[in-house]
Amino acid sequence: MCRRTRWLRRLQPRSNVADLAPYAVGPHNTRGRRRREAPPVGRSEFQRDRDRIIHSTAFRRLEYKTQVFVNHEGDLFRTRLTHSLEVAQIARSAARTLQLNEDLVEAISLAHDLGHTPFGHAGQDALHHCMKPHGGFEHNLQSLRVVDLLEQRYAAFDGLNLCFETREGILKHCALKNARLLGDVGERFVRRRRPSLEAQLANLADEIAYNNHDVDDGLRSGLMAIEQLAQVGIFARHMKRVLREYPKIDPRRLVHETVRRMISTLVVDLTRQTAKNIKTHAPRSIDDVRAAPPLITFSAAIQHQQQELKQFLRLNLYQHHQVARMTNKARRIVSDLFHAFVTESRLLPPQYHEQAMADPARTVADYIAGMTDRYAMREHRRLFAVDEI
Repeated sequence: MCRRTRWLRRLQPRSNVADLAPYAVGPHNTRGRRRREAPPVGRSEFQRDRDRIIHSTAFRRLEYKTQVFVNHEGDLFRTRLTHSLEVAQIARSAARTLQLNEDLVEAISLAHDLGHTPFGHAGQDALHHCMKPHGGFEHNLQSLRVVDLLEQRYAAFDGLNLCFETREGILKHCALKNARLLGDVGERFVRRRRPSLEAQLANLADEIAYNNHDVDDGLRSGLMAIEQLAQVGIFARHMKRVLREYPKIDPRRLVHETVRRMISTLVVDLTRQTAKNIKTHAPRSIDDVRAAPPLITFSAAIQHQQQELKQFLRLNLYQHHQVARMTNKARRIVSDLFHAFVTESRLLPPQYHEQAMADPARTVADYIAGMTDRYAMREHRRLFAVDEI
């Protein structure tokens, strides 16, 4: 064996296949990439996926895309970027306990919001309304479109050329009519099968992160009071325990300590219930996972408490009149931009002109979906404010 070969072998990542459950995704059962590439040196295929996502333009833009509060409303509220990092942390912790592929879970978690519009769900709803005559707009489908096509960094291909399992996990939901057009990655929606356990886990880690951190942001903003949340079962239970242990704790630490314990309860419950589900259904391969019902779940009791919290947030935060006012502005900005660009494609930046000739509506949707909150507001002023150039 020559010196170079020995050196390359030492650089190859140590395989953790022995540490993975037989039904987890690993190098032995991945469907690979759409375009064949030489194997990575010094890292696994899913580490390569994660690294490509982190270095993408769309990932950097998440820093200035909103969760609930628009970017200019404060520096300490969650953004899509901080949310994605929190999802990845929760998902990796649970994946290790369940003997799943941590690198795949992390890649999915970091990429799951790449296709989100500016202004969160308000922007998405407005863009979907504008795009209804042209096939609609789904942010999960847009995230896949980003990694498959819109990122332009590599000489040999458009997109990031991610592994099938990463792409599958990014596409959490998809309308059946769109799924039929996506080939292998849309097949599970047509056949009503499940994705990998890693994809299922990233999906629930997303739910854990945004529910609990919206509690924190809602209290920080002053739109919700801790006395209101004391009526919600899972929050009240943990807050009482914190107060018993630390009766003189200050309000800010009380919130952090309560939210921290809520997250821990949810993650522990998820891993325990999932272990029970796996024992009951006894999958022996990833094909068994795909044929089984969802295996990554909460217990019935915790799922009920999660639903109670989600309902509270919907009524008291997402529908709060101050959030509704910003939401209304956001819809108007997105709608105005869409109609202006579709009506006159020369208003688009030059790099979009050729694409707009072939498919003007989808090109405009790609452009708007890629905007940050502040860039969308700036573009709106440029187009509609008479004192802006």
